[in-house]
Amino acid sequence: MALSDHASSTMVGEQSPFPEIVELNVGGQVYITRYSTLVSVPDSLLGQMFGRKNGLGLARDGKGRFFIDRDGFLFRYILDYMRDQQLVLPDHFPERSRLQREAEYFALPELVKTLSPKLSKQNSINDDACPSDPEDGSPNTDAARSLAAAGGDRRMGFITIGYRGSYTLGRDSQTDAKFRRVARIMVCGKTALAKEVFGETLNESRDPDRPPERYTSRYYLKFTFLEQAFDKLAEAGFHMVSCNSTGTCAFAHDQTDDKIWTSYTEYVFYRE
Repeated sequence: MALSDHASSTMVGEQSPFPEIVELNVGGQVYITRYSTLVSVPDSLLGQMFGRKNGLGLARDGKGRFFIDRDGFLFRYILDYMRDQQLVLPDHFPERSRLQREAEYFALPELVKTLSPKLSKQNSINDDACPSDPEDGSPNTDAARSLAAAGGDRRMGFITIGYRGSYTLGRDSQTDAKFRRVARIMVCGKTALAKEVFGETLNESRDPDRPPERYTSRYYLKFTFLEQAFDKLAEAGFHMVSCNSTGTCAFAHDQTDDKIWTSYTEYVFYRE
């Protein structure tokens, strides 16, 4: 009998106070799973939490679900691993180091070990690509770096930047327009291109598992300065090919009669 089966059968034999189906609230994300899944790795944090003879002392939310104050998005992979002790991640998964940290927190050493080799392999590749002696100016190395800097291996494609804004215009139309701060800068294009250009400043929470060669319009930037987005695109070899904007007058101010306009603007960038 496997260790996980033995642990679950032991808990059932001891008449565990936990129900067969357990509801969890992890960082605001709700998960529903079997009790046997939570205790499948007895030495893990979840195994210790739910291996108790009673549930006293475990935090609960307002609806009585067991509450765990961790990353609710990454917990799905922790729970998947608890089910069959295997890890399956999407291609080009961007949160590998954070998932490794979650695995360490939940005391899953085998999962930590599974996540570590790929990081080590990547480091070894980088080490092989760079000379061991920092003073060694190898012509081949310099040429490779120059090629990378020139964008020789960059792919062509479009990236569209969009944002909604508003501005106030006086009734005589002669006063300067007062623009409000941009609330959010949206990004549309291939996932791989968007990640290449914006890196850590790209918020992928609305479409986290999108494959690299598929298009998305659900990403947005963690900053709200258009000039910063344009600079990053220019540095990556993109140039603007078109733009468009629409505006509508939403309402007029009751006291000043100033008209408040709302607008939506898109800028299309292309790299050959």
